[in-house]
Amino acid sequence: MILFPAVDLKNGQCVRLEQGDMARATVFNLDPAAQARSFAAQGFEYLHVVDLDGAFAGKPMNAHAVEAMLKAVTMPVQLGGGIRDLATIEAWLDKGITRVIIGTAAVRDPELVKGAAKKFPGRVAVGLDARDGKVAVEGWAETSHVTALEIAQRFEDAGVAAIIFTDIARDGLLKGLNLDATVGLADRISIPVIASGGFASIDDVKALLEPRAKKLAGAIVGRALYDGRLDPAAALKLIRSAA
Repeated sequence: MILFPAVDLKNGQCVRLEQGDMARATVFNLDPAAQARSFAAQGFEYLHVVDLDGAFAGKPMNAHAVEAMLKAVTMPVQLGGGIRDLATIEAWLDKGITRVIIGTAAVRDPELVKGAAKKFPGRVAVGLDARDGKVAVEGWAETSHVTALEIAQRFEDAGVAAIIFTDIARDGLLKGLNLDATVGLADRISIPVIASGGFASIDDVKALLEPRAKKLAGAIVGRALYDGRLDPAAALKLIRSAA
């Protein structure tokens, strides 16, 4: 079980959104590299980064901030947001990103994901962000007509490293993870699933360690870390003691 601290980038700053709404952004740190170092010092082992501007623009928009974070820490980094072609995937992997996350292109261009996963084994993840069960794209600005399960099943046996499943309705609102939906997805596919959206407290850590969640590969935590609702030391100790 990996707990991924999240760094969401907007205009080169660390922010958290509410339900994916760029107009409802709270700035938590002006220096993403310093934030990455802080998470490393707290004992986290894997960083989750999203280029929010890139997700809307369809191309990387916060490259300088991402590159500064890569220089600041040695832990692996997974990156999503605006990664929609093979050239962008290759460029980020060459710069030191451990794993790229493909969201919109996974809906619109599944062959890109399959080709990239084959070319870069273990280094391509798919981000599925659901609103009322349907997957949203273009930085969550549009909702598609397909379910997360339908898309996830397209990539069975494709070599995808993980599915990151986000419940948009909960994201940034500290309402707790939607484990029912996340576990329900994990139970129907063989690809490891990472929970995201709504992580609120140590209770979410405890829920992740329950037997029903044993198929999950981890969870992403954002606002609860930034505003102090989750004690990193307590959360990581609990996870390690259960290992």
